[in-house]
Amino acid sequence: MNVFIREMKANRKALILWSIGVFLMIASSMGKYAGLSASGQSVTDLMAQMPQSLKAIMGMGTFDLSTVSGYYGVLFIYLAMIAAIHATLLGASIISKEERDKTSEFLFVKPISRSKIITLKLIAALVNLLILNLVTLVSSILLVQNYSQGEGIIGDITRLMLGMFILQLIFLFIGTALAGVSKQPKTAQSYATGILLFTLMLSFAIDLNERITVLKYLTPFKYFEAKNLMDTRGFEPVYLILSGLIIAVLIKVTYIFYEKRDLNV
Repeated sequence: MNVFIREMKANRKALILWSIGVFLMIASSMGKYAGLSASGQSVTDLMAQMPQSLKAIMGMGTFDLSTVSGYYGVLFIYLAMIAAIHATLLGASIISKEERDKTSEFLFVKPISRSKIITLKLIAALVNLLILNLVTLVSSILLVQNYSQGEGIIGDITRLMLGMFILQLIFLFIGTALAGVSKQPKTAQSYATGILLFTLMLSFAIDLNERITVLKYLTPFKYFEAKNLMDTRGFEPVYLILSGLIIAVLIKVTYIFYEKRDLNV
């Protein structure tokens, strides 16, 4: 349990900063919505004239920015990006930092198995993700509801946060798996970030070109899109199953390779 407490303390400041950043982003975005909503129909007209490619790059898609739910649907894309970046960096660093900081010898001489150390580290990482997700959920409900004008948004936000949490898990374990496999742990964050950027760019590319829609299974950002979660389609079973398989495989890779690897102390 000392490992868990140690990791929570080590990541405490970063978690606070990420949480503050998410809150400020939601608050500032809803402040902008207050100005946009005053424009009424002009916003819709502006969206209609905007090229599809630009709307895809900005994540606007078919959302109606004159409604709070449509506006939040666009905002969610950026919140998901922030959460994925946090999860990726956390996953890569929480496993590899012992070698990076030259504390492996101190940690692994303790009477505790390497698998248990990894387990406690992963539990600490999961708690960090959950806290950031809850901060996003509560901040969203409190701030967005002020502009809802009777529109039911709590259910939509809750579904989006559930989807975001699964996305966080995928990128967390991408980071831990790469940290476990890599012979140079210091580069794990770079590799993990590269995968995140590739999948994000692929998601945008699919929005721009329908002929490559088949590639949507290669990018987790397509699994839990706001436009699907906020309408009657909701969570698609194929994406839930695929996410579960990806997470299970990545966890297995993390344990197998990290337990067998020679550590640089």
